[in-house]
Amino acid sequence: MQILDFAGTAIYIALGLTALIGLWITILLVRRVSQKQFKSVKAADEFIEECLSRVERRDYAGVTELCDSPPYWSKATPQLIQTATENRHLPPGRLRRTVAERFERHVLADLEYRSSWVATIVKTAPMLGLLGTVVGMISAFAKIASSGKTGTDPAALASDIAVALNTTASGLAIAIPMVIAGNLLQNKISKLQDGVEERLGQYLDGLIEAESGTA
Repeated sequence: MQILDFAGTAIYIALGLTALIGLWITILLVRRVSQKQFKSVKAADEFIEECLSRVERRDYAGVTELCDSPPYWSKATPQLIQTATENRHLPPGRLRRTVAERFERHVLADLEYRSSWVATIVKTAPMLGLLGTVVGMISAFAKIASSGKTGTDPAALASDIAVALNTTASGLAIAIPMVIAGNLLQNKISKLQDGVEERLGQYLDGLIEAESGTA
């Protein structure tokens, strides 16, 4: 019986830690996505226009310097533009593949790895709640079985049933917001991907055209 009581307490602690970890991961992922994207569409467009104007002047060192400056060095589009500029002598098809592979490995893979932990929290919390339900019901039935002819204390049974229901409710209360947060984060990652691909495509077109003209 003491083991079951301890298990119930341990499950409450595990649920609390799960909630805190889920919140922490969500905050980190939101900040990570925010670091990788521009604050507005206008800011992104202005950056691309400045890069393209430097490409037209064959000022590739200026493009690299701009991408590596403090306002832009942590964002995805400038990182990829810098990669494209450094590999501008590659054939167009290979250049696009090189940049796309870097985007997938160094940006999307990192975000997807972090978001996978949100999915883990979504699955773990209800399972912990279910475990609490099972532990509470086992404890309740054990007390009924051990009471014999003396009868069972209703307060003791109510306590065990409360553990069973509270842990289930807690698990769902953690999982439901995390499902919503996970979907919102996936939408933000998708928007980031679409924005990066659109502006990177504009830059690659201008870069390839400039290099073709030089050749």
